[in-house]
Amino acid sequence: MPGSFTYTFDTPAFKGKSTINTGLFIGGQWVDPVESQFIEVVNPATGKLITKVAGGSKADVDKAVEAAKKAYKTTWGLKTPGRDRGKLLFKLADLLEQNWDEFASLESLNTGKVFTNAKNIDIGGAIQVFRYYAGWADKIEGKTIETDENKLAYTRNEPYGVVGQIIPWNFPLAMLSWKVAPAIATGNTVVLKPSEITPLTALRFAELVNKAGFPPGVVNIVNGYGNTVGQAISEHPKIEKVAFTGSTLTGRAILKAAAETNLKDVTLELGGKSPTIVFDDANIDQAMKWAVGGIFYNMGQMCTAGSRIFVQEGVYDKFLEQFTAAARFMGESAGDPFAPGTLHGPQISQTQFDRVMAYIDSGKKDGAKVHLGGVRHGDQGYFIKPTVFTGVRSDMKIVREEIFGPVGVIIKFKTEEEVIELANDTVYGLASHIFTENTSRAIRIAHSIESGSVWVNCANTFEVGLPFGGYKQSGVGRELGEWALKTYTQVKAVHINIGLKL
Repeated sequence: MPGSFTYTFDTPAFKGKSTINTGLFIGGQWVDPVESQFIEVVNPATGKLITKVAGGSKADVDKAVEAAKKAYKTTWGLKTPGRDRGKLLFKLADLLEQNWDEFASLESLNTGKVFTNAKNIDIGGAIQVFRYYAGWADKIEGKTIETDENKLAYTRNEPYGVVGQIIPWNFPLAMLSWKVAPAIATGNTVVLKPSEITPLTALRFAELVNKAGFPPGVVNIVNGYGNTVGQAISEHPKIEKVAFTGSTLTGRAILKAAAETNLKDVTLELGGKSPTIVFDDANIDQAMKWAVGGIFYNMGQMCTAGSRIFVQEGVYDKFLEQFTAAARFMGESAGDPFAPGTLHGPQISQTQFDRVMAYIDSGKKDGAKVHLGGVRHGDQGYFIKPTVFTGVRSDMKIVREEIFGPVGVIIKFKTEEEVIELANDTVYGLASHIFTENTSRAIRIAHSIESGSVWVNCANTFEVGLPFGGYKQSGVGRELGEWALKTYTQVKAVHINIGLKL
């Protein structure tokens, strides 16, 4: 019998209880895994155990796929009109909103992110995404194609059927919403693997799926590790599409698995090493504030983090001085994610803490100057102080590789041509941030940077209606906006003879 877990929050931000089923959510029911195994869930702010959840295996993915397939063939897919799918999605968004503080608290507890950020950005954003795709559910349209008078030709945008989804630990519920909402809006059914590190909000979300009235099997959630549940999803012959957010290395493995099995369609949102470019004519005060958030928000655990900061020589010293002061203040405001005034939380796990500290050590050994930080904060949890390197070379690991932590490098440049070359000198192409008061320059640079998203005079301000995805090794396909509808549908061309004779 699947277990449950109740956590009592007594914080300045939220007071209340949250009860979570810790089993697997398959076919609208909570079930035990076929093989009895459990995964420990740890509070990164303290390093202490929160609870244990069931860990699935290939056999559990098989069960989830069968439940999803049955739902698609009988109670979902094109058998449920878009207007009805939309109603359920609107109801799901309303339920999330009614439990907003609870979900924000769970997210903060499990990830260590500052509560106000978890509430306003993560959960608030997820609510917005579900409502956005609820509105799209009855607007999935094809086209009539003019040929000649003897033929009627048109297209249909049809769902794939069962789709597999694998989400990361840095924005658990937000990434769930980006994937689940457009998938079920377009009529697909879902088998989703949350990160084994951060499963709590996904498991609580499953309860809302039932409460909203979705047919059993439309959404299935299987906890587990990447090399078991993730691999089983990637290889499953009855899953027609996989969407994944995570590392480029794992993305390669998923593409390989799809190619070697049933050639399933794949969408990948992968790593980044995004440039932030500050020109002499920028509003330095604003550029500094956006740049600080661009690299240190969510403790640097963002695929779009502006970790390579290029500053034109005329304002370099002034920018560095202001940036250093703001980063230092953020480090001094590290601590309990629920406490008022906290600005900086921990890394997600001991493994990630060790990874980031190894990159910091690498930078030191390669001869870069630690301008700020470079050490842990406190004596419990996985806190690292915001870290700034100067005096770097383009061949250093801290300049070329994604660190996924609060570590940025600041580099001086002279000309537009130079900084464009430096910014594009990376295998990644997810995002970029440009700061200038010259509109012509802003457009010129935005068009020259090889990235899927460009922010001008701001950083990481996502919009649900705009597409998101990467160039180069930062991914395949697009999420958000109308583009996600295309991600989860396949086009069928229909040719009807109304007059041709043989």
